[in-house]
Amino acid sequence: MEIFGSFQSLGIEGGTLLMFAMLLGFLVCGIPLAFVTLLVALIFALGWFGPMVVPLITSRVFSFVSSFVFVSVPMFVLMAAILDRSGIARDLFDAMRLLGGRLRGGVAIQTIAVAVILAAMSGIIGGEVVLLGLVALPQMLRLGYDRGLAIGVVCAGGALGTMVPPSIVLIIYGLTANVSVGDLFTSAFVPGLMLASFYVAYVLIRAYLNPAVAPIPEGPAAPTAEKIRLLKGLILPLCVVGGVLGSIYGGIASVTEASAVGVAGVILSTIVRGEFTLGLLKDAALQTLQTVGMIVWIGIGASALVGVFNLMGGIKFVSELITGISDNPTIVLLFMMMILFVLGMFLDWVGIALLTMPIFVPIIIELGYDPVWFGVLFCMNMQVSFLSPPFGPAAFYLKSVAPPEISLGMIFRALLPFIALQVLALALLIAFPFITGR
Repeated sequence: MEIFGSFQSLGIEGGTLLMFAMLLGFLVCGIPLAFVTLLVALIFALGWFGPMVVPLITSRVFSFVSSFVFVSVPMFVLMAAILDRSGIARDLFDAMRLLGGRLRGGVAIQTIAVAVILAAMSGIIGGEVVLLGLVALPQMLRLGYDRGLAIGVVCAGGALGTMVPPSIVLIIYGLTANVSVGDLFTSAFVPGLMLASFYVAYVLIRAYLNPAVAPIPEGPAAPTAEKIRLLKGLILPLCVVGGVLGSIYGGIASVTEASAVGVAGVILSTIVRGEFTLGLLKDAALQTLQTVGMIVWIGIGASALVGVFNLMGGIKFVSELITGISDNPTIVLLFMMMILFVLGMFLDWVGIALLTMPIFVPIIIELGYDPVWFGVLFCMNMQVSFLSPPFGPAAFYLKSVAPPEISLGMIFRALLPFIALQVLALALLIAFPFITGR
C-alpha cells in the first residue's frame, strides 16, 4: 500500500494550502497549538517523504531546546512567579505614589511607571497584568477614574513586558532569528520607554482635557516620615533591575547568566522582607514548569513543522510569494507586518515567532534590513496582539481579577486607544529606524 510520498502529487502550492487548512481546522476544534503543529508536521513528514525523514525532525527540535540562551526563559519566568507571590510589587506601587503626587492622572502614571519597572525585572506579561489588576485597578476605580482609562492603563502597561528588556519575546526571537539577544535588548530599550511615554502623554492629555476622567486624590500630602517609608519600597526592585540589566549592558554577564542573577536577587529580596518560605518557592517553581512547558511544547511543534515545510520547499515558495508582491522593500515589510498583525489576533506569540521568523528573517536580510531592528518591530507588533480582539491575552488576564461588573467587551473597547498608540509607535520605528540605535 503506497501511502508515503502521496502528498507530493499536490505540488508545493497544494501542499501549502492543505497544511494551512489542517492547521486551521485542528485549531478550530480546540486542540492546543503545540499539538496541532506537531501533528501536522508528522502527517506531512510521512505523507510527503515517508518515515525516513522523522529523525531529521527530532534533530531540529533538539537544536531548539538545547540552546544555552533558552535557559534564561525559565529563569525569568521563575522571577515573575516569585514576584507574584511576594509583596514587592504592592510596595513598589505604594512607593510610586511619590511620583504621581497631586498630579491629575497621577495614579495612572504611577501604574505605568510600576509596569515599566516590573517589566525590567522579569519580562512576563500575564503576571504583570494580573498584579496591576489586583493592586492598581481597584485604587483608580475607588478614586473615581474613568473605567475605560483605568482598564486600558492596566492592560497596556502590563503588556510592556513584551518590549522592555529582559523580554522573553526578544529572547525567543533571538533564538529563532539567530541574532544576539544582547543586541536586541539594547535596541528595544528606547522603543519600550517611548511606548510607555506615549501612554503617559495620553493619560495627561485626557486628564487635563476632561478632569472628570482622572480626579486628583483628596486629603493632605504625605508627611516626610511616610515618604521615607514609601521610598524603601523602591530599593529592592531597583537593585534587582540594576543587577539584571546592569550585568548585561555592562558586559559582565550574558543574558542567561543575568537571568540567574535576577532570580537570586528576587529570592534575596523576599528573604530580606521576611516573606521567603519553601512553600512560596515550591508554588513558584510549579508555575514556572507549567508556563515554560507550554513554551517548550509550542517550540517543539513549531520547529518540527517549519523543518518539514522547509524540506518540502515551502519556505522558498512562501518567500518568493512575499517578495513578489512589490519591488519596493518597504511595501514587502509592511505586508509582513500585516501578516503578523492578523496572526496575532488568533495565535500565541511563541507560535507566531517560531512559525514565521524562519521565513521572514532571510527575506529581511535579503532586502538589506537589519534583523535586530526587525526583531524590535516584531515585538512592537506583538504588543498589539496582546490587546487586540478577539483573543487578546491581556484582556482575559485582567478579566480573571477584575470586578464582575467589568465585561470582556468593556475591556476590549477600553483598549482601542492604546492599540492606536502601539500602531503609532510601530509606524515611527519603521519610519525612523535610528530610534532603535541601528
